[in-house]
Amino acid sequence: MLEPALSSGRPAPAESATTRANSVYNLGKYYPHRRWLIMAGLMLGLSIGLSFLFCNGCKIWSEDFLVTFGYNSAYTFGLWLANGYPNEWLNRRVDWTVQPVRRFLTTLAFSLVLSLLVILLVTGSFMVFYHHRPLSSLTWRPFVVPLLITVVISLFMHSRSFLLGWREAAIQAMRLQKENAQAQADSLRRQLDPHFLFNSLNALTSLVEENDPARASRFIRQLSQVYRYVLDSQEQEIVPLAEEMKFVEAYLFLQRTRLGEGMQVEMDLPTTALDTLLVPPLAVQLLLENALKHNATSQRNPLRIRIELDEAARTLTVRNDRRLRRLADGESTGLGLSNLQARYAFLTKQPVTIEQTDTEFSVTLPLLELR
Repeated sequence: MLEPALSSGRPAPAESATTRANSVYNLGKYYPHRRWLIMAGLMLGLSIGLSFLFCNGCKIWSEDFLVTFGYNSAYTFGLWLANGYPNEWLNRRVDWTVQPVRRFLTTLAFSLVLSLLVILLVTGSFMVFYHHRPLSSLTWRPFVVPLLITVVISLFMHSRSFLLGWREAAIQAMRLQKENAQAQADSLRRQLDPHFLFNSLNALTSLVEENDPARASRFIRQLSQVYRYVLDSQEQEIVPLAEEMKFVEAYLFLQRTRLGEGMQVEMDLPTTALDTLLVPPLAVQLLLENALKHNATSQRNPLRIRIELDEAARTLTVRNDRRLRRLADGESTGLGLSNLQARYAFLTKQPVTIEQTDTEFSVTLPLLELR
């Protein structure tokens, strides 16, 4: 049976350096109030500094200083909120690293419109409620200083968003590289596992003893093809589904030779789509290997496996009967599916779907396309 790693009861792997780095980077995600308090402190300091700058010679508690401080505080906090919240909203919808031009133009439009609204609201409010003058006397001059403040705040906010987006992409690339290396090493370890090699050599010995040189020769070629594919695919993130299925055929031939009628595999694969769709290397083989590893097989009661390609949905589903058998200690690491899910998480937003009933277990892999 194909089982998720969390159901194995094994302790979770140690946290990696990149995971810890990503956690530090996402400090604002887990402590948003702390980040906003820091920013509020910075805006308050900026307001005080501007008040001293524009009210040169004023006493700290004089009316002129307090009015200037009120102006600067209203402008600074208003422009910060007008640029900060939309910036956070845009971060979730338009990625700097994916669509930089579109993100820049969208951000610029948001900043100009919202900043002008804030400036108009603050300037008009002080003019009407403090200076007791009509709005018709409003000119362009009161907009100069707030617009300069807007430029400073916008440059800071948007530069920060770009740099953090770039850093997040770099961290994700590092994590993807690490996950791929772990998954490839795990796949290679499984293929070179003494049990697999021992079973393959036993099957080859039986063919030689049965004086069947044709099948023995084919068995050796298929075994060589399996190991060649494992070695060749180590540096590849994705491969055509057609190549993966050729490898799967070689792998199934070895297993059929060993198990005989104890395993029955049915495939529903439109050949026209195999060359255009992509999967991570060894993904399908992993599901077949887990099915054979976790379930009992016999000549009278064979293990049935079905591989289905849904061309419209761009998915590949592997189903197998669910007949659990007891595994020896160390026979299963419980990391195969979790590694596969991690690799898919960095390749596509579509998840790997795992479903199980009392009699059946299935895993659906999203298929990728080059655009």
